[in-house]
Amino acid sequence: MNFIEDLKYRGLIYDMTDEALLDALENQKLTFYLGADPTADSLHVGHLVAYLTAKRLIDHGHKAILLIGGATGLIGDPRGSSERELLSVEKSLSNAKAISEQVKKMFDFDLVNNYDWISKINVVDFLRDYGKCFNVNYMLNKETVQKRLESGISYTEFSYQILQALDFEYLYKTKGVTLQIGGQDQWGNITSGIELIRKHHGFEAKAYGFTFPLVTKADGTKFGKSEGGTLWLDANKTTPYEFYQYWINTADQDVLRFLKQFTFLSKEEIENVMAEFEKAPHERLAQKVLAEKITTLVHGKEAYESVLRISSALFSGNIEQLSAEEIDMGFKNAPSITAVEDMNILDALVSSQLASSKREAREFVGSGAVSVNGQKVTSIDFIITKENALYNKFSVIKRGKKKYSLVRH
Repeated sequence: MNFIEDLKYRGLIYDMTDEALLDALENQKLTFYLGADPTADSLHVGHLVAYLTAKRLIDHGHKAILLIGGATGLIGDPRGSSERELLSVEKSLSNAKAISEQVKKMFDFDLVNNYDWISKINVVDFLRDYGKCFNVNYMLNKETVQKRLESGISYTEFSYQILQALDFEYLYKTKGVTLQIGGQDQWGNITSGIELIRKHHGFEAKAYGFTFPLVTKADGTKFGKSEGGTLWLDANKTTPYEFYQYWINTADQDVLRFLKQFTFLSKEEIENVMAEFEKAPHERLAQKVLAEKITTLVHGKEAYESVLRISSALFSGNIEQLSAEEIDMGFKNAPSITAVEDMNILDALVSSQLASSKREAREFVGSGAVSVNGQKVTSIDFIITKENALYNKFSVIKRGKKKYSLVRH
């Protein structure tokens, strides 16, 4: 299977500006760029297909440049039905720095920030050198603009496509970039850049655009959202355990597509995984492989192994085997209470929502359904103390097989 066939197998080709690009991707060494606006201080899983596609291009011999939109992030790509909230210069540059550091840990990209050149262009030069190259009717026909015409769009966001086109032309001129890649929603911005390159450098100038499909879930729910909200790549915003849990809970009807798009397993390896999975779907082998690969890529092998320890401890009840950091991570979203003094087990069960009343709490203790830090509680007079807490910080209460709460001392 050649490179293009592999991209097609993974469902990563949505559209291309020129059929000649297929041959160029297969047989030439191109310099391409991928853009990311710093609207937050971390990327999220919705960005991953873009970066993994870029990594596939790198592995085939192409050179990647990641453009952080320190300037375009101040404007905002028109999306949805309303204007984006404008960032301050300080916040945009701070976010840009955070994203740059995040990307460096995972991928071998050259990094640039478009604030470095866009901030030096005055308004007269912008209108004469760039605005003059764009017909308003052409700009109005862009899909992202069309979606906003009914609800209204400011000139600020309307001009975004000119700024992104300016980026492509600048990188073409200064770094030999001939290809921009992005999600299917970036098609209009990419083609605007190609038009600008041709107007500045002649129609024979070779520049290409390549888009991949936006990731969706088979059940219609939004990809990259969990019960806690957005699934970030920053471990301080979404813990490695939460990240792993998202992938391990992938629906059966999505897992093959996600293995293709989010891992670097070969076609043969994916087919072998799916063959084993189909023999015993309840064992969720495909989801386990997917979760392992993507968690290791984003957070590293050590974090992945820590996640497995947490999962094992939650299943077995052997919480005492976990480090303090692992307890904090594993029980981040569990019901929790803060104890400033010793607590009776019945009060703790009710306060942490593991029992609706003291009467119910007594029944749970009496039936042997309650444990604290892995030790079964047999008396309703049991006292939870800081002295007996794990690391003098945590008391983990378990009710039944899967219900947990955390007492923080």
